Amino acid sequence: MDNGISIRNFSLLIALVLIWALFAFMSDTFLGARNLSQLSIELAVTATLALGMLVVLLPGLIDLSVGSGVGLIGGIGSVLVFQHQLPAPLAMLVGLLVAIAIWSLMGTLIVRQHVPSFIITLGGLLVFKGLFWLVIQNSTVPVTTGNTVNLYAALTTYYLPPMVGYALGAAIFAAVVVSAFRKRRQRQAHNFAVDDKELMFLKLFVTFQGILLFLITMNQFRGVPLSVVILGVVAFLVHVVTQHTPFGRHLYAIGGNEEAAILSGIPIQKTIIGAFAIMGGIVALTGFMQTAYAGASTTTVGDLMELDAIAACVIGGTSLKGGRGKVLGVLFGALIMASLLNGMTLLAVSPELKYVARGTVLVLAVWMDVRLSRTAS
Repeated sequence: MDNGISIRNFSLLIALVLIWALFAFMSDTFLGARNLSQLSIELAVTATLALGMLVVLLPGLIDLSVGSGVGLIGGIGSVLVFQHQLPAPLAMLVGLLVAIAIWSLMGTLIVRQHVPSFIITLGGLLVFKGLFWLVIQNSTVPVTTGNTVNLYAALTTYYLPPMVGYALGAAIFAAVVVSAFRKRRQRQAHNFAVDDKELMFLKLFVTFQGILLFLITMNQFRGVPLSVVILGVVAFLVHVVTQHTPFGRHLYAIGGNEEAAILSGIPIQKTIIGAFAIMGGIVALTGFMQTAYAGASTTTVGDLMELDAIAACVIGGTSLKGGRGKVLGVLFGALIMASLLNGMTLLAVSPELKYVARGTVLVLAVWMDVRLSRTAS
């Protein structure tokens, strides 16, 4: 298993370097501060949805409805703000509650009526798309009223001041250092193998350089986008839930062997319903960000985002059969997907070729998952 993971990580790094090198060669602006800032926002949207997909994939399920859900919930928020003049926070809260209720219902149907998640969410894809078009009446609904920028629109248009960004970066690095030393002490206490001090210092130094380089690049444009901060919070919460709670261990256990999980007394129904409830909340958040990034709710918001989320998870090492996957891998997979889409948009690639590229990446990701799974076994 470790060998497979190292091969995957190495291949992903090479793939990302090649993608960035290709687009940098074909466009002088790809590595510019402005485009990298836009890329970070697009990454935040894709990765946030992919993290929700991770929670659903871990127990061996799937959700094909999230793309349509992104459009629907974003549309509900836009209509409430623009047409009914509700305060943006209240409109977003309504959308969030609606999403959690809908996805909890889907999870309930899956576990209590024993309907495959593929069928339930495929039906949801169509139903949500139709409801979305009905909600916005096949028109374009802005996310703001007048010239006032509200919280909804600020999700992808607000940037942290440079000093605030540096302070946040310092806090994050400090947390990484504390976590690394705490984990090292815990492993030593149980007589587990640990990295030597030189290797540990090298990892922390590379992390520090990465954070500093990111902050310098973002501050060359407008600062760290708020959407990136939101992604960081979601990633941290999903990591804590999946790696440090009984609920997370239950997700892995169900995906690894559902029969054994049942015999172990794991509450299968509650866990799966909970996973879909989390998915609903993340769909709502992604819907708000994607709609804010588009500037308005239109009939195309959310199109094919479910495939990008699935591809990001599988590229990052999440198994479609369940039981395997981590937050860091999903973030890396989302970065590859976002880089591809950003680069193709920058080069004005035709929509036809974009579809071909996205489909090819998804197929290759699944093939790699199957190939490495066979090698590991």
